Amino acid sequence: MAMQEKIPVRIVANPLEASICVANEIAALIRGRQSEGKQCVLGLATGSTPIGVYSELVRMHREEKLSFLSVITFNLDEYFPMHPKSLQSYRRFMQEHLFDHIDVDPANAHVPDGLVHEDEVESWCEQWEEKIANAGGIDLQILGIGRTGHVGFNEPGSSKDSRTRLITLDRVTRCDAASDFFGEAQVPRRAITMGVGTILDAKAVRLIAFGEKKAPVVRDAVEGEVNEAIAASFLQAHPNTKFILDEAASAELTQRKSPWITSRVEWTKPLIRKAVVWLAGKTEKAILKLTDEDYNEHHLQDLLANHGPAYDINISIFREMQNTITGWPGGKPKSEQRKGDAEINDNDTYPKRVLIFSPHPDDDVISMGGTFMRLVEQGHEVHVAYQVSGSIAVFDEDALDRASFLRDVLKEFDIDSEGIRALDTLIESSLSNKKPGQIDIDEVLSIKSLIRRCEARSAARVCGIPAQRCHFLDLPFYETGKVVKKPLSVEDVDICVELIEQVKPHQIYAAGDLSDPHGTHRTCLAAVHQAIERVSVQPWTEDLDVWLYRGAWQEWEPERIEMAVPLSPDELNRKINAIHRHESQKDKALFPGDDVREFWQRAEDRNRATARLYDKLGLAEYEAIEAFVQLSSIEASGIGTKVNTTANVVHSKE
Repeated sequence: MAMQEKIPVRIVANPLEASICVANEIAALIRGRQSEGKQCVLGLATGSTPIGVYSELVRMHREEKLSFLSVITFNLDEYFPMHPKSLQSYRRFMQEHLFDHIDVDPANAHVPDGLVHEDEVESWCEQWEEKIANAGGIDLQILGIGRTGHVGFNEPGSSKDSRTRLITLDRVTRCDAASDFFGEAQVPRRAITMGVGTILDAKAVRLIAFGEKKAPVVRDAVEGEVNEAIAASFLQAHPNTKFILDEAASAELTQRKSPWITSRVEWTKPLIRKAVVWLAGKTEKAILKLTDEDYNEHHLQDLLANHGPAYDINISIFREMQNTITGWPGGKPKSEQRKGDAEINDNDTYPKRVLIFSPHPDDDVISMGGTFMRLVEQGHEVHVAYQVSGSIAVFDEDALDRASFLRDVLKEFDIDSEGIRALDTLIESSLSNKKPGQIDIDEVLSIKSLIRRCEARSAARVCGIPAQRCHFLDLPFYETGKVVKKPLSVEDVDICVELIEQVKPHQIYAAGDLSDPHGTHRTCLAAVHQAIERVSVQPWTEDLDVWLYRGAWQEWEPERIEMAVPLSPDELNRKINAIHRHESQKDKALFPGDDVREFWQRAEDRNRATARLYDKLGLAEYEAIEAFVQLSSIEASGIGTKVNTTANVVHSKE
């Protein structure tokens, strides 16, 4: 363990591996207790994080005869007030993901009561603590971690000795939960939660965290000082705590961000580039201005000794980063090629067939709109595949407005359609009587899907491609009408395979920003990755390059960028215009995540920030840059590509 880490950490490749790891530990504990004739007491969590654990436990029960008859469970928390059968209830969550699929005694599966009378909450919480004590205490407590550093619902300010109680939710926590409730206004303001002291009483604690957005708070909890602002930091005092993290959630830990500080490292080419970019940021110098003293004074003596002097290291990394810049993302025609051009695209075919996979109907233009336009203008045959409908991200008012518009069109042109009038009445009635969090009827979802389709076609026209090259895949995993999705299935992958074989592209672009809080991007990338694996046996794929873009939720780190496409001020404005064609997502998106900016603002800020970073490193100065990484450079295991696993299903709490 690195000396900066005050809590033991295990880093695994992806959420699936982490889930199996924790499930195996739980199973071993249960079997060990059973062999001793004892009960096993588990503390359980909800949210997206533990779903994969529960999926694996269910598999073990079905296939390996793991029995839960001797298991007692206590869940961390529940919204208040909350009916146990509500869509957002944690009791319902546990039933759907675990309890209904195993042989646990219902009397032993405890979830806080979201309907207890407010005057009786304090007494109820005391009884809850007594139940845990009477069961012999919690043997193993499973935790996630929120962006505020909360464990359970122990928000900033919770004391180390706090017990089960009614608390008021932090605004950030409510914002993160907004997608589950179809809007922040519907999120309960209070919750019942086990206290920090209750959690610390557990004999063992395993905290699981996935994704880039958890990286900063994981670092603060593991390496920072213990303080009430981050409840998870209290776990530093627990004698048997471990954090299980995927690669993304561990990114801000010293052992991952700057491992040369804590231990001796093997200086691979990617690590040298990472270190040089890090050093340039630390010293606020351009790469070519770094000196031997800079390396020596910032823990990089070993790099300097083995690969120095500084000038040689600097010039090598400068050229490497300079060669990522290209205005020809599809490669140059031979007539434009010059000696010394960077060989980012080594396939000489020109023009190329290009297939852009866009998870939602607007991710293409948000993340790579400038590159999209450049590919079209340079004569390539560009196709866009919109993987999911995006129907749940449309406000009810927009659906009502479109239905009203259709009614006015029929009236204006004196078109009599009894069926359309009936549909209009059905939609208006359904939306007018809709309760918060209620799932839309199929007709409303279809209207909302059509809204997103029309907007996608409009944005594609701005980019220069005709409607016939817009492909709407409507992958089945998404079509639940709820934020929670179905697992990725063979059917989803088959749909992607069919389109890839139809287009036979020389280039594929797919979304690699896996911090999408609703999990759709990760599932869509898994579908693309598996589809590419399926077709890779065909001869034509020898010329296939696969690029991953980011932009809607995050950006590539500079040391990882392999293709940087610069945009002029005019090109950036055209990109923003294309994003604006998605009117239902403009001004205020239904599920904006934890970033208050509109998507066009995020794209503009991130593209300009990448250009500024290249400028600070001493490279050419541009208005904006869109960045890409090749799929072959990403550990495929980090995508989490297993088909038909509930590890792909998400909730927003943790």
